[in-house]
Amino acid sequence: MAAKTVVLLTVPGPEGDREVRLSSPDKVYFPERGITKRQVVEYYLAVAEPMTRVLLNRPTNLKRFPDGVDGEPFFAKRLPKGAPEWVRTARVTFPSGRTADTFAPSEPAAIAWAANMGTLDFHPWPVRAADTDRPDELRIDLDPQPGTDFADAVAVAAVLHEVLDEAGLVGWPKTSGGRGIHVFARIRPEWSFIEVRRAVIAIARRVCARIPEQATVDWWKEERGERVFLDYNQAARDRTIASAWSVRGLPRATVSMPVTWETLPSVAPEDFDVLTVPSLLERDGDAHAGMDDAVGGIEAALEWFAADERDRGLGELPYPPEYPKMPGEPMRVQPSRARAGRETTD
Repeated sequence: MAAKTVVLLTVPGPEGDREVRLSSPDKVYFPERGITKRQVVEYYLAVAEPMTRVLLNRPTNLKRFPDGVDGEPFFAKRLPKGAPEWVRTARVTFPSGRTADTFAPSEPAAIAWAANMGTLDFHPWPVRAADTDRPDELRIDLDPQPGTDFADAVAVAAVLHEVLDEAGLVGWPKTSGGRGIHVFARIRPEWSFIEVRRAVIAIARRVCARIPEQATVDWWKEERGERVFLDYNQAARDRTIASAWSVRGLPRATVSMPVTWETLPSVAPEDFDVLTVPSLLERDGDAHAGMDDAVGGIEAALEWFAADERDRGLGELPYPPEYPKMPGEPMRVQPSRARAGRETTD
């Protein structure tokens, strides 16, 4: 049996050069386009500067595709065994109360190491290692439902931009790599996951009130219709969104690309992939370079949540099914089943 090919990469970093092993570099990860593991790792090295800013000291789940996109992926929420001693971790607490030491990259070599482990998507928590219970990032996931597409998400994002401005927050949009849009805002790490999720709910409700035919916060799919779902539960503890610059596990090797509000209406998600993004970054720079300097608070959004609850009877919304029952949460039963249950007891 022939020995596996291994290439040693020298990756500069804040503490000097690191040596990163690249095994099976010619293994094809994206058969439709013939993109290899080596090209994926080289892509991550090309975008290492902005991506390190995005992931810096954040506990990060790794979506690993060891057999490429045609294989079965899995999430690694704990640091994989065999990591070099310079790969850092952060301890997180899951909704169940259990804890884990999770990958928390602090330099480009750590990203390259994870990519060699078959990682395509990097899914960071919205916290830093210094305080993993208080988010420093508010995130809103615009998820087009069947019958809608990226253009519909762009239209909803424009209204979200207005609402974030009213909340005193600076939003930073990016493509998801698929049909959706992610919008992030830096916040001071002063609030709990529950409070940040409530702020997201209040913001999303304001968007939906303005364009009810285009946007929804309905958790149950049967109620969403052909609208864009503002997935407030991506703000819950241990729910994560693919980071900016992440390669998505899709046949075209698309990338979750930072964009500006001005360019968002004119971009197409398929324009951004492993082969095109390095040159776009070199030409245009990082559209989110100023994010860390635009830190806000969620006071206004929490006031909106309280007013919705007081004046409109709108409080908490359902959590994902794997979560323990949360304070103030409504029944976690889809409406059609609840109606059927009432009918059988009448």
